[in-house]
Formats: sequence, structure tokens, C-alpha cells
Amino acid sequence: MKGLIVITLLGILSLLAEVFNVKKLIYPIAIIGLLFALIINTTEWNNTFSWSYSDKMVMFDNLALAFSSVLIITALLWLMMAKSYFNETANVVEHTSLVLYSLVGALILVAFKSLVTLFLGVEILSIPLYVLAASRKKDILSNEAGFKYLIMGSFASAFLLFGIALLYGAAGSFDLEKVTQTLSQEHLPYFTYTGIIMILIAMAFKVSIAPFHFWTPDVYEGSPMVITALMSTIVKTAAFAAIMKLFMISFYPVFESYVHIISWLIIISLIIANLSALNQNNTKRLLAFSSISHAAIMMLLIIANVRTNLSVNALLYYAWAYSIANITAFAVLRIVAEKRGETIDSLKGLAFEKPMLAFAMIIAMISLAGIPISAGFFAKYYVFSALLISPYKWLIVVALLASVVSVFYYLKLVIAMFQHTKQNHKEQFEGLSISGREVILLTICSLLLIASGIYPDIIANIFLVK
Repeated sequence: MKGLIVITLLGILSLLAEVFNVKKLIYPIAIIGLLFALIINTTEWNNTFSWSYSDKMVMFDNLALAFSSVLIITALLWLMMAKSYFNETANVVEHTSLVLYSLVGALILVAFKSLVTLFLGVEILSIPLYVLAASRKKDILSNEAGFKYLIMGSFASAFLLFGIALLYGAAGSFDLEKVTQTLSQEHLPYFTYTGIIMILIAMAFKVSIAPFHFWTPDVYEGSPMVITALMSTIVKTAAFAAIMKLFMISFYPVFESYVHIISWLIIISLIIANLSALNQNNTKRLLAFSSISHAAIMMLLIIANVRTNLSVNALLYYAWAYSIANITAFAVLRIVAEKRGETIDSLKGLAFEKPMLAFAMIIAMISLAGIPISAGFFAKYYVFSALLISPYKWLIVVALLASVVSVFYYLKLVIAMFQHTKQNHKEQFEGLSISGREVILLTICSLLLIASGIYPDIIANIFLVK
């Protein structure tokens, strides 16, 4: 809770930076503030902060603290990657405050106790991203991305509100505990099930589950590279924490009414995402379809319905591994895109001229593909382990086949980096420089992915709820 308060105050401070003429200091202040929020999070472990004004709306128990810590660490790594995005002094105040408030929304989503706070968390997370997606004002693709994201996000919000209203009609309360008690009763009104399905559709939009994924490739491609990285990491982690709390805990009494729907959404997502990714030449569109596939695999934990720490640990570890791999990949692509563009061909020759970038990219792709020994491999292993003790273990076969297909398009990026071109490599990457900050970032991310793969239990002991 204290971490949420710190980041909220940090967002307010960033808005006042222009008034006090400290715009140049807002970036380091944001870094320091997030580090402080992370430290405060650790002090609340097993010592939940209680405040009578908010206890019925949000509660930062150990589960929420674990997810919020992953979100804050991801945000810190993202800020290191996105430094150049904040070098535009004219917009630094707006950009910083929007990012911080989006993070506030994400933290609310991991700790909500009421359907009202769920809605507020979704909107506070999403609205800044609509603006950030369109922040490259002179780029028509960026404008299109912001517009599409706004329209589709509003559509999802309408479903969410309607679903919440129907559940309120059944339970007479927005409190999740009272909703769960109501769902435990027999002879529920039919509109109650309709409300749950509408909330499922809304959350499926947020995490890009097919067939509610159509906005994702266009928005990922049109948005600035760093904003695409933000959407693919922080949004996914926060949204899946909310999905877990809703569909694996609060709505559990009527689990059978939606589990088959989720299973079919997973199958459709795995097929569409992986087959579509094979034909992509734009790296951001490829990673967009990759994110749809990973969202489907994370959804497997919901239908596994293993109501123990096994599912919680698996989801938390997966969010961690996926976020770090994506930050690494987008950090490399952002550096290359400044001089070479965003296509797969822009990576050709990278291994010969910029081996450090190539090495970091290889580690990220191996992890996303789930190849041993990597963080991504154990992330999928934990998910499949949870699914093995459920009636839906047959979906493991579908997920494994999809993972095999995904190896091909991840290797496309790796192979491209080792391909020679007609142009001399030095001329090809002339002017492409790597700052010390970027070297540190890529080193940290690569080491985290390798360490998480070699010593998964040690990393799990740090980041997972026991």
C-alpha cells in the first residue's frame, strides 16, 4: 500500500516538475522513487499495511506485494531502456507522469478487493497508454495506434462495466467476498452468468486473447518502440493478476460455467498467434503475436484450477520471465531501429558488428521460445506442471505443438543476425552506438534470464509467494 502511495505522489510530483523548473531532474527522481517504493514493498511482507479508508477497496497482502514488486522492477528496467524517450524536454513531464499513473493502475489491479476498484485500475492503467501510443504526433501510424487502442479499449470497458452491473444486480454489492458468497448459492439468475462472461470478454481484450486480439498487431507496430515494450510487460502482468483473482478465486463457485469458454479461447489464440507470427517481417508485429501466444499459455493456469500456491507461483514466475525477456528484446530492437528500421532484415549482420546486442537478443529469444536452459523454459514447465493435475491436461499437447511452431519465428530473428549482406557491416551499422546505461541494462537482463534458468528454485524463493 505504501508503495502505491509513493508512486502516486511521484506522478503528482512529475506534473509539478514544470512549475518548479526541475524537468531535467524528473527522470532520476522517477528512478529513485521507484527504488524507494520497491524497498517499502519488502518491509510490508508478512506485515500487511492496514488503513480503514482503503481496506475494503484494495489490500496489499503477500500476493499483491509479490506481483507489485515484479511490476516495479519491470518499470525500473523499462525506464533504463526508455531514457532517450524522455530526452525530449518539451514532453518529459507528460511522458513521465503518464507512465507513472499507468503503473499506479497496474498496482491497483493486483490488489483490488472490489469490482469498483477493478474498473478504476483498468481505466487508470489504460487511459495513459492510449495517449502514449499516439505520442509520436507526426507519425500517422502512431496516431492510428492511439485511436485504435482507444476505441477497442473503450469497447472492452463497456463490456466490463456491463458485467460488473449484472454481478451487482445479483449480489447487491461490489465487494468480491460478497460476490463469491452469492455465487455459492443455488439457483442463480441467468444474468449472473452473463455478467461473468462479459467480464471475461473485457479482460480477454486487455491481455489480447483471440478472437479479441485484432487491435494488438496494429497498436504494437504503430506505437513508439518503448511504449510497445510497456504494453507487452506491465499491462500483461497486472491484467493476469486480476484475471487470476477473479476467475480462479472470486468466481470459483461457478467455475464450470466459463472454463470451457476459456479453453476454446486458449486453443484459438495458440493457433492464430503462432501461425500468424510465422509470416511477419516487422519485428513489433511478430512480438505482438508472440504476446498473444504467451497470454494463452498463462491462461492455462486459470483452467488448471489448482487452488494452491502452485498456480500462483507459476503465474508470477511466468510474468517475471516474460517481462524480462521482452524488455531485453525491445531494448535491442529500439537501438537497431534508430538507424536500420523495424524489419527482421534490419538485424542482418548484427552478430558481426554488435555482438553484445546479438547475444542479448539470442538470450531473449531462447527464453521466449522456452528452450532449456532459460527462464522461459521453467516458466512453461511450471504452467504445464499445474495443468498435469487437472482434467484439462490434453491442452498441454496443444501448447507444446504451439511452442514448437514458435521456435521457428523466434529463430528467424536469431538467424537474421548471423546473415551476411551485400553491404559492408561497418557501413550498415554506422552511427549505431550503445550507451553505458544500455550496456548495463542488457547485462542485467541477460544475467537475470540466465540465472532464472540455471537456478529456478533460488529465483523462485526470491520472487514467489510461499
